[in-house]
Amino acid sequence: MKAYIYLFLAIIFEVLGTLLIPASKNFTKILPTAILSLSYFTSFYFLSFAVNKLPITVVYASWSGLGIFTIALLSYVFYKQTLAWQGILGLFFIVIGVTLVNIYKPQ
Repeated sequence: MKAYIYLFLAIIFEVLGTLLIPASKNFTKILPTAILSLSYFTSFYFLSFAVNKLPITVVYASWSGLGIFTIALLSYVFYKQTLAWQGILGLFFIVIGVTLVNIYKPQ
């Protein structure tokens, strides 16, 4: 269970870092760039703990898939970016895929 907490924290910090990329203005703004860098470092730090207890396929599928899904939702909120219905459908397929990978992981 603790491994999933580490994975969840890794996802949160990866999403934070990714959302700060536009705010960094090509890494010319010091504060967003510093937080972005620290967020990615922290994400990989927590990811390293998750990968010690869970299969790397489960960790990476969850980290990348749920990260993409969350970034898409939050970019709509913060950056007013939209997706076509096909993109939204694709995001739900990602969530279904991550769910299946987690349900049927090797014991």
